[in-house]
Amino acid sequence: MHESSLEFLRCPKCTTKLDLDVHLQSKEIDEGFLECHNCKLLFPIIEKVPILWNDFANYLSFHHILGGKLYNFTKSKKIRTFLKENLTKNIRDKDRSSIEERWSRIYSESKNSTFYNFMKKTLDSLPESDFVLEHGCSIGILTSHLSKRNKLVIGLDQSFLALREAKNTFKPNLDYVVADSGSHIFGKQKFDLIVALNILELVEPSHLIDSISNQISDGYLIMSDPYDYDRGSNSVKNPLDAIQLREKLSDVGFTIRPDTKKPSFIPWTLKLNSRATLNYAVDLVIGHKSMK
Repeated sequence: MHESSLEFLRCPKCTTKLDLDVHLQSKEIDEGFLECHNCKLLFPIIEKVPILWNDFANYLSFHHILGGKLYNFTKSKKIRTFLKENLTKNIRDKDRSSIEERWSRIYSESKNSTFYNFMKKTLDSLPESDFVLEHGCSIGILTSHLSKRNKLVIGLDQSFLALREAKNTFKPNLDYVVADSGSHIFGKQKFDLIVALNILELVEPSHLIDSISNQISDGYLIMSDPYDYDRGSNSVKNPLDAIQLREKLSDVGFTIRPDTKKPSFIPWTLKLNSRATLNYAVDLVIGHKSMK
């Protein structure tokens, strides 16, 4: 984590500005805590990645395998004690660590796909921005690309292991945070460009759009999705199709760019393993919100 990122981060529970307690530092902060004096909550920074979850024990309850890895990653006695205490607080839920690790590997092996090359060209067609946010950035394929021509870029994802891989590439204008997309870790901070690709099946679409709408006052939003909502018990309750997505974006003040008013079918191929691939047809929507 870059110390300069602290300026933009807020407590996910009360949006109070956070204090920094550094335990290990190199080019950036390797280990430490972000602390909210209002809520008395601690948020660990491990392997350069801050985890801003307002109930850290709850986060570990469905990442207990990751919890053990975090313990091995850290050198600070205080952070190790913090991890131990939180690992024993909650009943263990179905663990997501292995699934998130697998998908990080899949994205890594698919980073040269037609879809990502298409999206890089699409992002390059937009004006340069001062402050960019990507929801669901995973291993940082596009956040890293965005950092080449934008002033400051932040990637947000729920997977620590994905962001740990993303942090392997050091860039002074690029940072990553483990957090829920619906949390308010940026307070009233506004972005010039927000990217949210292929994550509507992971969060309630309308809630995500409402949150994003509050994060942009004058700028662009790029969204895409294959609308693959069939996740069994983990499916979102109120999915949006291509038409409903555009209607929702218009309702919260976005003007849909003319070339994305009609649903599109962009190929996105993911290499699952040496014998299997997953082929999606992804819909792209670009919206603009203006203060004028």
